[in-house]
Amino acid sequence: MPTPAQLHHPDISPEMVSKIDEVIAAHLKTEGAVIPVLRLCQDIVGYLPMLLIDYISYGLNIPRSEVLGVATFYSLFSLKPKGRHTIKACLGTACYVKGIKEVITRISNEFNLKEGETTPDRRFSLEAVRCLGACGLAPVLVVDQDTHGGVSASQLKSLLEHYE
Repeated sequence: MPTPAQLHHPDISPEMVSKIDEVIAAHLKTEGAVIPVLRLCQDIVGYLPMLLIDYISYGLNIPRSEVLGVATFYSLFSLKPKGRHTIKACLGTACYVKGIKEVITRISNEFNLKEGETTPDRRFSLEAVRCLGACGLAPVLVVDQDTHGGVSASQLKSLLEHYE
């Protein structure tokens, strides 16, 4: 198990370690602390690398299997880095019929990005979702908090160039 001096990871700065230590210390004696600690640590780092899972387990004195089990059970948590911008592509019936698959194919080709992955420069993450509840705007993409309706493959590049 890593100790504070051993929490060396390219995505975790010394300042982040200090914040993580504060989170763990604040929840040390709290029953059911795993979820809030994971959430707060993910907010600090952006995701939950395995070394951080081990560190949280050590800090809370909880078995690694329990911490990892919670982290992998809830879709809120990610063990892989996420992009600065998350693209959610709706795969609902209306979006599918109106061409969302072509949009996803264009995203894959333009950014070398498949569903569930993140670009190497961590600019974008792509998620396919079942429904975004905007069927009247089909096909729909949500980038971060921005909803884009009537999206076509041909307009995709100009739409995404605004997200650096």
